[in-house]
Amino acid sequence: MNGRQLLLTYNPMHSDTSMTDKKFLSAVTRPGRYLGREHNSYFPEWSDDAVKFALIFPDLYEIGMSHQGLQILYHILNRRPRMVAERCYCPDIDAEQLLRSNRTPLTSLETGRFLTDFDVIGFTLPYELCYTNILTVLELAGIPFRSADRDDSYPLILGGGACSLNPEPVADFFDAILLGDGEEAIIEIGEIIRDHKNIDKKQLLQQLETIEGIYIPSHFKPVHMENDHQGRLREIVRLSGKGTVSRRIVENLDSLDHLLTPLVPNAKIVHDRLGVEVARGCTRGCRFCQAGMTYRPVRERTPEQVKRLAIEGITNSGFEELALLSLSTGDYSCLDQSLPALMDKFGDSYVSVAMPSMRVGTLTSTIMEQVKRVRKTGFTLAPEAGSERLRQVINKGITEDDLIQTCDTAFSLGWRLIKCYFMIGLPTETATDINEIILLVRKILAGHNLGKSGTSRQVNVSVGTFVPKPHTPFQWEQQLSIENSRENFRTLRDGLPRKGCNFKYHDPETSFLEGVFSRGDRRLSRLLETAWKNGARLDGWAEHFDLETWRNSGDQCGIDLDSYLRRRDINEILPWSHLDSAVSNDFLADELKKSKNLVYTPDCRYHACQKCGVCDFKRIMPIVHNRSQKPHPPTPVKARTNGSETHFKYMVHYSRTGDICYLGHLEIMQVIFRALKRCELPTHYSRGFNPLPKISLGPALPVGTESMAEYFIMDLNSPLDSIGRTITRLNSSLPVGIKVTGIELHSGKTPQKTTVAYVIYLPGESKEFDLFRLDSFMEADSFFVAKTRKGKTKKLDIRPMVNSCSFGDDGRIEMEFFSETATPGIKPVEALSAILELSPEQAQQLRVVKTGWTSLDKPKSQKSPGQR
Repeated sequence: MNGRQLLLTYNPMHSDTSMTDKKFLSAVTRPGRYLGREHNSYFPEWSDDAVKFALIFPDLYEIGMSHQGLQILYHILNRRPRMVAERCYCPDIDAEQLLRSNRTPLTSLETGRFLTDFDVIGFTLPYELCYTNILTVLELAGIPFRSADRDDSYPLILGGGACSLNPEPVADFFDAILLGDGEEAIIEIGEIIRDHKNIDKKQLLQQLETIEGIYIPSHFKPVHMENDHQGRLREIVRLSGKGTVSRRIVENLDSLDHLLTPLVPNAKIVHDRLGVEVARGCTRGCRFCQAGMTYRPVRERTPEQVKRLAIEGITNSGFEELALLSLSTGDYSCLDQSLPALMDKFGDSYVSVAMPSMRVGTLTSTIMEQVKRVRKTGFTLAPEAGSERLRQVINKGITEDDLIQTCDTAFSLGWRLIKCYFMIGLPTETATDINEIILLVRKILAGHNLGKSGTSRQVNVSVGTFVPKPHTPFQWEQQLSIENSRENFRTLRDGLPRKGCNFKYHDPETSFLEGVFSRGDRRLSRLLETAWKNGARLDGWAEHFDLETWRNSGDQCGIDLDSYLRRRDINEILPWSHLDSAVSNDFLADELKKSKNLVYTPDCRYHACQKCGVCDFKRIMPIVHNRSQKPHPPTPVKARTNGSETHFKYMVHYSRTGDICYLGHLEIMQVIFRALKRCELPTHYSRGFNPLPKISLGPALPVGTESMAEYFIMDLNSPLDSIGRTITRLNSSLPVGIKVTGIELHSGKTPQKTTVAYVIYLPGESKEFDLFRLDSFMEADSFFVAKTRKGKTKKLDIRPMVNSCSFGDDGRIEMEFFSETATPGIKPVEALSAILELSPEQAQQLRVVKTGWTSLDKPKSQKSPGQR
């Protein structure tokens, strides 16, 4: 039965009542879902020349209203001239039946208009188990399912969202699908439709295809191999236009502030709070994670904008909870400066701050202390796998100690319940890995210590079956069968502690269907129609899901559902091969190979580019505002060595002059690490998941400051055969501007107290500056400077920090500073600017050269080679 045939039995244009009628609202459960008129919603005036969008979330109101993507597009469109956007959500079963029995159409929330009155019906595709809901909305609106069955009188059916990068199971239902970020593209779509209202659909689709990220399914034809029961593709034929379709990427989030006036639901929703997206994208590189691949690169908002969005959003909504949203909020590099400021702002008004997506290792005691200032909002930790080995396979980058310590800290700070999420069925998983989940939960309950009084602990363990996702390194892997999933769940149920542990698992039958559609092809559109006709509805809800309906529907269509869970050949044409996520297939294949060899791929936010293919470093690149917030490197499993290790520690002195001084501290560290690697120096490595050479760099040098006296300490497992040859080898490997000046055996202990000498060259003629201020400064007992750090301004007495300050005949100033580790200090530019009252422009022209340092932890006669 197709969409046109359905219209013969149900015509919503002949309705006896409306969705806002008292008769309807009194007959349905939770009528608040259908009321609309939420605070901050729009009630647009329609005009003939305006483009009208109906934005549809194909699930219940309480889920759809929790989704930020639809709200963002809603505000963007309604703020544009000659554009209108209204909303609609999928009705519950009882409401659907009532609408059909009363011949009442499904209408928009804002003005109660028929969906057929709109120019565009835009569906969000958030997850695979909502696909039958798309058909429910179309049928209740009186719109044929398939694009081929709709003439120019029907609205354009547009899709987008998380599932858009493999929309093939529903592709035949859509006229166009947007791949990737929608904030900019939705405006371009609206403008083309507004400017081409009088052309036919075929011509309109050709116009829309010129927009970056727009995929027209009818312009492609999948061709399957003949007599192949697994449904493998022979080719995907391009019928019209360009070849592959590339994902749309918004370059910078700071221009997006569309939730300053967020919709405030009248009915209870799942996430009833203000969400502020602090960052988009993640490059941790978890190999199972589709979002971690398809939302690259990392693009952070500035702390200033986060605060502004939070303050205005809370002010304009009245929410009592603020959620900082990201794929991993703990990785937001400005969290340490943003969170306290937000808590300071909202604490007195009892607005709590939640971070629902935290990674083990980023949930620190400082963050927990801040979060609990108002209330202990819950958090879920996701080890994903129980064993260290399997976490290496998936590139998770956390250790057992990290997890236990995080839980210990949470329990010690007053939390009594911690949620932990695991997956079964990950590639290379064994029975041992399943048992490791049990052992890990027991260790969490026991902890490294039981705290002050051995207080009780509760751990909620949630386990789901791994579903291989498109555009990930595991897209070729096999999915665990329902039977094997149940067997593993039984093992966990029987082995997990009875006391202090609450075990829940995701229905393996639901995961099975998710797996079918996750890597499905266009043949599944027929399955969807058949299952919907057979009663499949709201499959994401356990009370409505029935796999038997899908099995029977598959038999009716001659489709083997189990075949979709099979392993794919690495060279096989995949249903989504013509859709480009921007992450290269070669990178994904290489990551799959690394997973088998337990090779870690570091985060490109703090390490070198991993060549995934997304960034061109001109328009698209990572935006990380505070790279000094480098996370603690994870610890991998390493075989323990027998006997004691030998350590030979050397201090390497080097100069850093010229343009190379504009590299940051972490960048210099990476330069040195790689130089040592190229020289094959036998360094010891840390025992982390991401093992690094045991190299300690000297104090961070301000960016733009040159130096004749830098150092790093390297820990080698054998002595150098020749210091002279080592210096030569290093200098041939280091970039221009960095030159090793000496190497000496060393204790390995970094100086804690030092004096540091600088030469500062003034711009222009020295007579332009009031140099007598230098003498006044040295004669003073104190000299206070206002310093702002992390949004807070403090007065700092810099006089005790300056040992000497003199002006030379050659127009340069020589200064010597006292420095102590972990004690507030002052940069030479900041000090001299304050002393001489320099303008910002003058300060920028100063040339600063560090000439040497002296350790005060040992006799003063022992000086660095650069010390004069």
